[in-house]
Amino acid sequence: MTPYTTVIEVEELFPHYHDPHWVIVDCRFDLTNPQWGFEDYQRGHVPGSVYAHLDHDLSAPPTPQTGRHPLPSPSDFAITLERLGISNDSQVVALDTSGGSFAARLWWMLKWMGHDSVAVLNGGWNAWKVAGFSIAQGVENKPRGKFIPHPQFGKFVSTLEMVELIGNSDFKVVDARAPERYRGEIEPLDPVAGHIPGSINRFHEKNLARAGKLKPAELLRKEFEELLGDTPPSQVIVYCGSGVTSCHHLLAMEYAGIQGAKLYAGSWSEWIRDPNRPVELG
Repeated sequence: MTPYTTVIEVEELFPHYHDPHWVIVDCRFDLTNPQWGFEDYQRGHVPGSVYAHLDHDLSAPPTPQTGRHPLPSPSDFAITLERLGISNDSQVVALDTSGGSFAARLWWMLKWMGHDSVAVLNGGWNAWKVAGFSIAQGVENKPRGKFIPHPQFGKFVSTLEMVELIGNSDFKVVDARAPERYRGEIEPLDPVAGHIPGSINRFHEKNLARAGKLKPAELLRKEFEELLGDTPPSQVIVYCGSGVTSCHHLLAMEYAGIQGAKLYAGSWSEWIRDPNRPVELG
């Protein structure tokens, strides 16, 4: 069977949700209420799905030098993947209740680990419920997986690399946060408002149509081509507040056939750790 590598529909997932080689990972989360996602998962989820917590499973502990959700080491993340039941031959499906914005973090992290067979459930948990498929409650676990990481370090850039790119017109840096956060009018999560100088803004929710589903691939391709102009994808870098929702742009771009853009994993919350780094408003 051809693996699913970007997006999967509920009708495509349904015949496989009991398949032992498929691992469904529920990533629902609320940045302002970190316990809500796991609690809501327990109230109802796709049968057989396991839960991944953004702070505990999809991030390393933050330090004074990092952003809010630093990447774990490949070896540490491989241990997490094995605990979730994921092996190198698993078809992974990630889902959430936020249009894929948290599921896309797991999607990208698996790509970073060299695992291509991972897709985000289009419409997420709500699409599963609307379809009328069965629902499970409580906490579920899969048999432990066996995962050997093959990290692709070219998929992200460091803060040092970002500093060196300031003013380089050959690159396009895309801020995935809400426009009012980009402009610095509000900042609900980080102590400094604004954006990285020279970056352009496309809110990640612009990738969505109705019911938390991605826009058609052709429309996304048109919109990103208009946004990026002649800049090749390999010279496009996306960021957000902490390297989470910016992964949604990478998912949407790959779904649209635009491959090669990179993640600034530390994102805004790491950028502002050093007060000497420039900040732009407006």
